[in-house]
Amino acid sequence: MQKEMKIQFPESGKITIMQVSDPQDLHNVRHVMCRMLNKAYDTVKPDMVVFTGDNILGNHLDDPMLGFMQNTDMRVTAKRMDKALSHILDPLDKRKIPYCMHYGNHDDMNGFTKQEQAEYYLKHPYFFGLNSEDNGLDCDTYNVPIYDSKGEKIAFNLWMIDSAGSDKFGKSAYSGVSKETIQWYKAKSNELKEQNGGEAVKSLMFQHIPVKECESLFIPCDKNDPDAVEHHGEYYKLDPEKATGYAKEFSCTCEMETGELEAVKEQGDVLAMVFGHDHQNCFDTVVDGVRLIQSPGASFRCEGFKTSRAIRVFEIDEKDPENFNTYVLNLYDILGDNPLTDAMYVMSADETEKIRNSIWIGSTVLGAAAVGFGIKSLVKKLKK
Repeated sequence: MQKEMKIQFPESGKITIMQVSDPQDLHNVRHVMCRMLNKAYDTVKPDMVVFTGDNILGNHLDDPMLGFMQNTDMRVTAKRMDKALSHILDPLDKRKIPYCMHYGNHDDMNGFTKQEQAEYYLKHPYFFGLNSEDNGLDCDTYNVPIYDSKGEKIAFNLWMIDSAGSDKFGKSAYSGVSKETIQWYKAKSNELKEQNGGEAVKSLMFQHIPVKECESLFIPCDKNDPDAVEHHGEYYKLDPEKATGYAKEFSCTCEMETGELEAVKEQGDVLAMVFGHDHQNCFDTVVDGVRLIQSPGASFRCEGFKTSRAIRVFEIDEKDPENFNTYVLNLYDILGDNPLTDAMYVMSADETEKIRNSIWIGSTVLGAAAVGFGIKSLVKKLKK
C-alpha cells in the first residue's frame, strides 16, 4: 500500500510545509474553502502539504440531496467520496506539490475502511505515504523522512500518527493513540537515530486529536468572561500564562492515556506535536518540556467564527531545525479583508445560516411583492 516519494530540502536548505487540518467537506463542496486553499498554495508555495484528518465529512456523504431519499448504494457513496477528495487533492496534483495525510474521526464514518479509502488517495499522482511495513498499525501511521538538500542523508522527519476513527479490525478507536503505535514510534525513532550516527533526527509529529495534556491549559472562569468556553456545564478559558493564541472551545482530547507524551519526551526527537480536530482553537505551548501546537480547521461546514478558517505553515532550515518558524493564515489573510470575502464567508459558513435564511426570506418577500405589483399593473392596463 505504501507509495514512496523522496522528499528533500530544496537547494536553499529551507523547506516549507503547509498543514491543512479538517477540510471536512462533501462532494457538493463549499467552494470558498477551495478558493482559500488554492490561493494559499499559490501564495505560500509550499514544498509539501500535510492533511491532518477529517479530510472529508464521511458521516454525511450519504445524506439525501434536496430532500430525497437517503443514499444506501455503496457505489454512489464511493463516487461521492472520490469527488469530495478530488476537491482538495486535484489542485495539488495540478501544481505538482507532494502531499500526505492521516485520518481523523469523520473520515471513515461512511462504510469504507481506512484501507479502502486509501486506494482513492493512491490514485492521485502527487500523494505519497501510508504504512505497509507493519500490519499491526493503522495504514495512516507512518513516518516521512526528509533528506538534506544534497539528497544524501535524512535531515528531518515527520511522524504521521493515527488517533481516531476505527482501527484496521473495525474496532472503534475514536480518540486515542494505541500502545502498539507508541511502541512502533519508539523503535522507528531509535532506528533513525542509529542511522544518524547516534543523534536523534529532529521531527514534527502530526496527529488529529490533541493529547490529554492540552486540557491542563484551561483555567476556570466566569460565564461572562469574553474568552469563556463551556465544558460539561462549567466555564473555562485558555490560560494566557500557559499558552499563546486563542481557544473558542474546550480542548477535545484523546480519551485513552497511553503514555504518548512521555514517549516523545524520552526519545527527544520531536520538536513539536501538532494537532487538528479542535476547529476553533489555535495556540502554541510547552507542557512538561514538549512543545504542543494546536492548528485551526479549514472547513466551513462546521461551527466557527469570522477568522477561524485557516491553514498553518512551517518553515524549517536544515542547518537549524530546532528554530523552525510557524505561522497561521486565515481566510482574510489569504483572500483579503474586503466585502467580497465577507460575502463568501456569510454565504458559506455554518454559523451564518440564520443570516442566509434572513436574506433568502427577505429576497423571497421582495420578489413576491415585485411580482404582485407587476400583476396589479398588468390588470390595470388590461382594464383600460
